[in-house]
Amino acid sequence: MKILIVNTSDIQGGAARAAYRLHQSLLAQNINSQMLVQSKSSDDFTVLAPTSKIAKGINKLRPTLDGLLVKCYKNKSHTLFSPAWVGLSSVVDRINEINPDVVHLHWICEGMMTIEAIAKIKVPIVWSLHDMWAFTGGCHYDEHCEGYKQHCGNCKVLVSNKENDLSRRIHSRKSKVFDGIEKLTIIGLSRWMADCAESSQLFGNKQIVNLPNAIDTDIFSPFDKSQARALLNLPIDKKLILFGAMGATSDPRKGFLELSVSLSLLKRDDVELVVFGSSQPKKPQGFSHKVHYLGHLHDDVTLRVLYNAADVMVVPSLQENLSNAIMESLACGTPVIGFDVGGNNDMVEHKKNGYLARAGNEQDLAKGIEWVLNAENYVQLCANARDKVVSTFDSRLVAKQYIELYKQVFQ
Repeated sequence: MKILIVNTSDIQGGAARAAYRLHQSLLAQNINSQMLVQSKSSDDFTVLAPTSKIAKGINKLRPTLDGLLVKCYKNKSHTLFSPAWVGLSSVVDRINEINPDVVHLHWICEGMMTIEAIAKIKVPIVWSLHDMWAFTGGCHYDEHCEGYKQHCGNCKVLVSNKENDLSRRIHSRKSKVFDGIEKLTIIGLSRWMADCAESSQLFGNKQIVNLPNAIDTDIFSPFDKSQARALLNLPIDKKLILFGAMGATSDPRKGFLELSVSLSLLKRDDVELVVFGSSQPKKPQGFSHKVHYLGHLHDDVTLRVLYNAADVMVVPSLQENLSNAIMESLACGTPVIGFDVGGNNDMVEHKKNGYLARAGNEQDLAKGIEWVLNAENYVQLCANARDKVVSTFDSRLVAKQYIELYKQVFQ
C-alpha cells in the first residue's frame, strides 16, 4: 500500500511534527509512505518538496499572498485565518503524478493549495483535522462562535458585521467543492474535533472517525530529573512549572494571560516558571515568580530533557485539539494541568495523571497547580501519566489503526 502524507511543512509547527511522526510510524510498519510538503526543513529523503530556487522562492511568498484578502479586515482578532485562494500551485499535479493509493491531508494552508484544488486529487482522501479550518469559513479556531454549523458570515474572527463577508464566501467555496468529493474521510484527532466536524454544515454527510496523533514513547520517556535540570542549567531546589507553545506569549488562545493570573494566586515562594516556544520579551510580563525563557526548541531530545526537568506542565489553552505538548509531557511522566476544553480530556484524566480545571477559570487552574505540587501520590501521578500515553497513543499502536483505515478507504 502506498500512502502520501501532505502537509505544508515537514517538521516546523505542531501539525507538521504530528504528521511527520505518523509518517515515520508508518515506515516502521513497513508501509510505503512518503510525505509531500511546500517547505522542507529536514534532510529526510522520504519527504518530497520543490527543489528549484524559483519554486522555493514562490513558496516563501505564498503565506503572504494568501493573507492579502484578510488585510481588508483591519480589526481582525489574533486567530489565524486562511482564505486558501492562491493558485498556480503544482502540488495536486505532483500528488497525481506520484499516484498513491491514499492521500492523507493534514495542515495544507499558507497558500499550499486552493480549496478547489482538493477536488482534483484522483485517489481516496483521508484528512486529519489539526484545527477547525477545514469546516469553517477560514478561521483555524472559531472563538466559540459556532458559525460553521450553518454557513458562517458575520465572522467573529474577522470582526465583521456583514453576512456576505469573506468567511461566507470561503464557506460557500468549500461547500461546493466538498460536496463533489465522493471518497473523503475526515479524521478528528480528538473526540471534540470529531464532534465539531460531525456537527458542521460541510462535513455532516462525510465519514468521520476519531484517531489520535502518534508518539514514539521510546523517545519521549522518563529521565532523571536532577540530570535534566543540570543539563538545562535549571535550579535543583525549586518546583518548576513548564509552559510552552508556538507563539506561547503572543497568541491569546494559548492562555498566557490566564496562566499569569493563576500564578499570581499561588501563595508559595518555591515555584519558578519555565517557558519554551517563546523568547524573553522586551517588556517584563509582571510575574511574581522567576521565569526561565528557553526560546524555541527544535529537537525531541532536548524536549524530552525539558519535560523531565519540570514538576508539572501547564497547558492553559482556551481552545485546543490534541496538544502535542500534553502528550509529550505525559509520555515523559510529567503530570499536566489544563482547562477541560477540546481534546484535553482525551489525554488528561482528572486527578489521575493531572488536573482539568473549569474552562477559563484562573482560580481553578491555580488550585490545580497547587494540587499537583502538593500531591502525596505525586509519584503515582507520574506513573499514570506515562501509562496513559503508552496504552493509547504509542506510535506502534496508532500506526496500525491508521493502516486499517487506509485499507478500508482503498477498497
